[in-house]
Order: sequence, then structure tokens, then C-alpha cells
Amino acid sequence: MNSWLSASPSRRSGRRSPACALCYPAHGFGSLWERSDAPTNDALARLVGQTRARLLCELERPSTVTELATRLGVTVGAVSQHLGVLRAAGLAVSRREGREVVSLRTGLGLALVRGEVP
Repeated sequence: MNSWLSASPSRRSGRRSPACALCYPAHGFGSLWERSDAPTNDALARLVGQTRARLLCELERPSTVTELATRLGVTVGAVSQHLGVLRAAGLAVSRREGREVVSLRTGLGLALVRGEVP
């Protein structure tokens, strides 16, 4: 390459500037601070754990512990423990309906699933 022409990403190095330079934007730099449009459940699973993430996603409609355990393929005890953690964090609520207790995610839980929590 000639000493009068340089091609480099658009950041200055400590070297002397050539007479003519070809600059281009560094790849991916413009979107570095942009939020993803489609948050993945992968990120949620890394944050709260795989089973809790799946449970939080399943709580889109009121469900009993037994229904949730069947859908998730885990024990009723495991669902109860995870629901307790989600309720304590304000991500789910439970209420009695006759002889059953049904659980549902809260607005905060929905925002977390959608990746909308600031």
C-alpha cells in the first residue's frame, strides 16, 4: 500500500496522518447501544433460570400448579417452589378459585417476558 493512502476504520490511531485517507464506519458501531427489537427467552432464562423462565411464559393465562407441572414436565413441588419465588419478586400472583389455586403473571412479569423492563 502507498504511504499516501490509508484505509482504516473511523477511529484515529496515534500515527501521523497520511496525505489522503479512506475512512469507513466501524462495523456494528452504529447499533452498539440500540435495544434488540425481539428479546429472546434465552436472555430471560439466563436471568431467572430455564424453568422459571418457561413458567413465567406459561403464566399468560390462569393455571393451576398441576396444569403447569404437566405442561412443563416437572413436579408439582418444583412448580410450587418456583411460583413462590416469582410471587415474592412481584412477577406472579395466585388466588383461590373454589378448591383450586390459580396463578397468573403480573404486569411486571409480562414486561419481563417481553423484554420491556427498563
